[in-house]
Amino acid sequence: MPSLKNLLPRNRFPSVHIAAIAICSTIIAITLLLLPTESVEAKKAQIPLDLPAAETVIAAPTSPTSASQPATAQPVAVEPPVLAEEPVVEENWVSYQVEKNDNLTSLFKRAGLTATDVYYVAKATEEGKELNRLYPGETLSFLIEGGELQKVRYEVNALKTIFVERQPASNTYSVRLQERTPVSQQRFVEGTIENSLFLDAEAAGLSANMIMKFAAIYGWDLDFSQDLRKGDQFRVLYNEQYLDGKKINDGHIVAAQFINKDQTYTAIRYTDAEGNSSYFTPEGQSMRKAFLRMPVDFARISSHFNLSRRHPVLNKIRAHKGVDYAARTGTPIKASGDGKVIFRGKKGGYGNVIILKHGGNITTLYAHMSKFRSKVKQGSWVKQGQVIGYVGKTGLATGPHLHYEFRVNGVHKNPMKVKFPHAQPVPKDEQARFQTAAAHVLQQLDTFAAAQYAQAGNN
Repeated sequence: MPSLKNLLPRNRFPSVHIAAIAICSTIIAITLLLLPTESVEAKKAQIPLDLPAAETVIAAPTSPTSASQPATAQPVAVEPPVLAEEPVVEENWVSYQVEKNDNLTSLFKRAGLTATDVYYVAKATEEGKELNRLYPGETLSFLIEGGELQKVRYEVNALKTIFVERQPASNTYSVRLQERTPVSQQRFVEGTIENSLFLDAEAAGLSANMIMKFAAIYGWDLDFSQDLRKGDQFRVLYNEQYLDGKKINDGHIVAAQFINKDQTYTAIRYTDAEGNSSYFTPEGQSMRKAFLRMPVDFARISSHFNLSRRHPVLNKIRAHKGVDYAARTGTPIKASGDGKVIFRGKKGGYGNVIILKHGGNITTLYAHMSKFRSKVKQGSWVKQGQVIGYVGKTGLATGPHLHYEFRVNGVHKNPMKVKFPHAQPVPKDEQARFQTAAAHVLQQLDTFAAAQYAQAGNN
């Protein structure tokens, strides 16, 4: 019987292989012994770690001599992370310009809104009537979100804006008024008459609007188309209104002076205790008179009051019991004083005429009008300076002009020479306050004039 050794195949497991197998088995055994059990891992995870806070840094000692001493921890604050600002959500307004014959309904329709929207907005503004009068050229803006109207914005002017805003809780709209206050700056202008008040004042730096205000102050005393002389001088101290650094409006005239034929006319603006503002002389007399000298601004006198004048159309001597002011057709005609319209219509050679009655014994007549102002009817009451009609050449007239008459107890008077009574002066109980204000304003006029004179000399 063969032995077991003889039955095994020879060289099946060489000695080198057997050694390698033994080494691998040893490594695997050691590795298994070193792997932790689940209970050991849990214990390790529960060991607390005593670490310094993240925002504190321990500073190492910087002095060589302190190396042997224990270091003192110096906390250093670390800047917190900068958080990005939330983006500002801009409101997407859509704006529409008001055109001729536009109303809320047409504007809302143009914006894609419904009649229901118009109803609720109109209801919200029914009491204050904020949106009742829209004029061509103005702008109405809408904020529409999710197909629903949220806000309406109406800019009345640079200082006043009206908002109509949706109230989600009640599903109605409320009105909010936003007003801004302009910054006033004083300006001083002076000049000399070389051509006309309008041209020379404009050259000095006054706007057309401010020139008209200046002329209105002296409208009771001076006829700027007739009384001016070359070399006459004027001074104006006034305010300008600014918003966000830009001029938005002329303000009011603080004080003015006009030197005509060596006579100085000084006007000072004064606001009384009740808040009423007007212009007065330095003595406290009102610049305002019962009647204006000129019912037409900057018109030329084409024919004076003359009882022996030859009529240009009839070619015969016929008294001219008024003053003719030549002006372009359509030039506004103003009531020379407060009164009642006692006649409005055609009157022979006068053409289109309006006659006003002032008090008990004075009447004024305005003739040759091209048309009447529609709001002025027979029986209407008008205020001084209110436009009552427009220059024309109806009736016996060779060209467009206003024929103006002034009658006292039915007797014609020369409108250029008749003396007009003053309006009320500064109240007696406010004279002291007025005199203090007037002295301050007159000093300002002199200071500005001296500074301008010095500047002109340096140039």
